[in-house]
Amino acid sequence: MELIASLAIGVLAGSGVWLLLRARTFQVIVGLALLSYAVNLFIFSTGGLRSGAAAILRAGESGSLANYADPLPQALVLTAIVIGFATTALLLVVLLAARGLTGSDHVDGRERDR
Repeated sequence: MELIASLAIGVLAGSGVWLLLRARTFQVIVGLALLSYAVNLFIFSTGGLRSGAAAILRAGESGSLANYADPLPQALVLTAIVIGFATTALLLVVLLAARGLTGSDHVDGRERDR
């Protein structure tokens, strides 16, 4: 399970960085989204990859803390998803406005000379 999560984080991060280096604005926005998904998956995996584990301690129940999942990374990822969605929506609006003003979707606003 850890290998699959590590590979997914690596592929998402690598694809996100590759898209961030592109000249088109839409590709940069998709790259930022992929990079944020990679970071969210990384933060989520720091809480421990357990299935069927309770997220909170129950009153009167004793046991090892290794049997429980850490709820803090789950809360951080949930907050990051909401903030990432709002940021992506704002970037798309800025992209549409910039494309309407300049007529191009290049990051620097001009087409390359061919």
